[in-house]
Amino acid sequence: MRKTALAAAVCVAALCLPAWPAGGGGGGGGGGGGSVETKPADPNYTAGEAAIKAEQWKDAISRLNLVIQADPNNADAWNLLGFAYRHTGDMDNSFKHYERALQINPKHRDAHEYMGEAYLQVGRLADAEAHLKALDKLCWLPCEQYTELKEKIEDYKRKKS
Repeated sequence: MRKTALAAAVCVAALCLPAWPAGGGGGGGGGGGGSVETKPADPNYTAGEAAIKAEQWKDAISRLNLVIQADPNNADAWNLLGFAYRHTGDMDNSFKHYERALQINPKHRDAHEYMGEAYLQVGRLADAEAHLKALDKLCWLPCEQYTELKEKIEDYKRKKS
């Protein structure tokens, strides 16, 4: 009886575990078998990302502004707007947009990294380091954003010494 109860408990526990890393089990190739429906990507967001990759900052800004008009809670769009404004040299708008991204999602790692980089650009090392500390808490293991901001802070310090 005791072995049966133990076996039943193990089976129940196994059923409660997430079905990872396969993302919820397979659907056998053609079906999703219970996959979560996602909405299609916003074409303005996609175009804004492409413009950023092509370093076409003004086009990126116009496209991403359309995204936030349609979806004011899109932290990714606010973050990319901050990135684009920073590359045009408009630091006031850059900081404003990064701050909005972090208001929407305080754990937005890219926004922390990019805002830290923006602070270095205007000579505010302590503020950049504050974002590095935030990333240190957000990343269980060193993440790309933490590593990149840390390297930029170290470069900044070397150049200033």
